[in-house]
Amino acid sequence: MKTTSELLLAILASAAHAVPFSHVTPTAVDSRAEVRAAAAASPTVYMCGDSTMALGGGGTGTQGWGVYLPYSLKIPVVNDAKAGRSARSYTNENRFGEVIATIKSGDIVIIEFGHNDGGSLTPTDNGRSDCVGAGNETCTTAAGVIVQTYPTYLTNATELMVAKGAHVIISSPTPDNTCETGTCSYTSPRFTGYGEEVVKTVGSKSSFIDHGTYLANQYAVLGASVVNTYYPNDHTHTSPVAANLVAGVFVKGVLCAGSSNPLYSHIKNSTASVVGTCI
Repeated sequence: MKTTSELLLAILASAAHAVPFSHVTPTAVDSRAEVRAAAAASPTVYMCGDSTMALGGGGTGTQGWGVYLPYSLKIPVVNDAKAGRSARSYTNENRFGEVIATIKSGDIVIIEFGHNDGGSLTPTDNGRSDCVGAGNETCTTAAGVIVQTYPTYLTNATELMVAKGAHVIISSPTPDNTCETGTCSYTSPRFTGYGEEVVKTVGSKSSFIDHGTYLANQYAVLGASVVNTYYPNDHTHTSPVAANLVAGVFVKGVLCAGSSNPLYSHIKNSTASVVGTCI
């Protein structure tokens, strides 16, 4: 049986030989256990999000983009995204708390939510919808539960992470299929602006990547005939090939941000095959 160190080396070696951002589906990487063992010795990336980021995506052959990010980085990646979660439910299930307890100074946390944060708290509360608002508003459900806003949940988590010496990247949510009607179009959801404001509120050691706009721009270049093949089941969850592309577009955003983004110096491969320009 291989030791933890041997398993980690094997995972990193396979990632180094992967063809990034191509239309060849790479092997999904689920290295969480092995990477956690090495995390104490090196800067580590932690990913917090929903099914669009998570291992297994939305199920039935889909995949989350966080599975392919390790192919692009020189440092370990722990994908703690969980399908079906919102900023609210990720908070209430103590998933942010677990990441905060684990991280150390110099680590990087990527937070991307939005797909499950909309909806209404009435007449039935699904446990995921946030209170609508750009500030610190609160709402009360029929059961008497106090619900906070998307910015509040993200600000609280980010400030605690920064206090431990980590750098947090707030990423706008990936869009649903922008070409579903046959014509590609995109309007940023309110969560994009909310994320930008969280970074302004937290300030130092936080950054913003407009992942949604970068991906929408890429989709517009590829066109509807290609993009519609990326969504085998619904308009939210991507195929493995598309998830690999979504990861590449995120890396494109990091490269465009330059040295001001903490991931910039840790990128190990090229994004030359990702069509598009910096925004």
